[in-house]
Amino acid sequence: MRVLSGIQPTGNLHLGNYLGAIRNWVKMQDAMDADSQCFFFLADMHSITVHEEPAQRRANVRDMAAALIAAGIDPDRSVLFNQARVPAHAELCWLLNGTARIGWLNRMTQFKDKAGKNREGVSIGLYVYPVLQAADVLLYQATHVPVGEDQKQHLELTRDIAIKFNTDFGVELFTLPDPIIPKETARIMSLRDGSAKMSKSDPSDLSRINLADDDDTIAAKIRKAKTDPEPLPETAAGLEGRTEATNLVGIYAAMTGLTPDAVCAQFAGQGFGAFKPALADALIAHLAPIRSRYIALREDDAALDAILVKGSEKAAEAAAPTLKGAYEAMGLMR
Repeated sequence: MRVLSGIQPTGNLHLGNYLGAIRNWVKMQDAMDADSQCFFFLADMHSITVHEEPAQRRANVRDMAAALIAAGIDPDRSVLFNQARVPAHAELCWLLNGTARIGWLNRMTQFKDKAGKNREGVSIGLYVYPVLQAADVLLYQATHVPVGEDQKQHLELTRDIAIKFNTDFGVELFTLPDPIIPKETARIMSLRDGSAKMSKSDPSDLSRINLADDDDTIAAKIRKAKTDPEPLPETAAGLEGRTEATNLVGIYAAMTGLTPDAVCAQFAGQGFGAFKPALADALIAHLAPIRSRYIALREDDAALDAILVKGSEKAAEAAAPTLKGAYEAMGLMR
């Protein structure tokens, strides 16, 4: 079993990132046996679809690396690296551009969502982004890829590209990856709008819990989180239609390991004046050690870079046979 997943180094890792993906990565890493391996990468090559100052991009890569390690990713047990240090990603992407089809990319809903009404003005990189994602996965012969609902279409495209390449060139080069959709993935919404996902791009910092927030900031954000005047019901079914209440109960459940039903039973009949302090305490208890490790790691750029260089060397070694196989299958000499 070989698991691969990546995350864009956009800075300000928040609670939604942690509960939605990172914590599950750590669980997968910890469950691996001696014959299995996890590859986790910082998708800095994907990040170039949006203009960013070079110094900021480098800082974001280090921020994300520190956050992942602080959250429990162990560079000695998993391969942790950033894309740009492994040129095979860009090389295989270009080779796969000969296999991917315009019609396939035209159906990608994420491009339509991100491009919006400015379709003609966005980067070409945003359009072919899914081909680079396919290269990321196929390069390492990944057998499994953790995905959320919004990424399932991209993994299906990866499988389509792999099948067409193998068929066109009469090889069995690429492994067809299967999705991992964790049962316990928490969908964390904005603290200011229960119908919108928690996001770094939200202009209000009060909408999210950043992993670098101190205890007082976490408590203040929870205290100011949008709620409703109704008390908590006895079961989670009673939260239907109460988006903000559902979100806060879900966060408490994720932090404590309880089910939403158990949380409701614990606080049944109580208002948010009683629930919010308990939620803040649970968040602080869980996130404080992560924040402390993150701050310590961020004080040493050289150490973080050394970890990423070591990871990239492992990744490049693992990727080399697949890239060589692709060149040979296509009749290209290098």
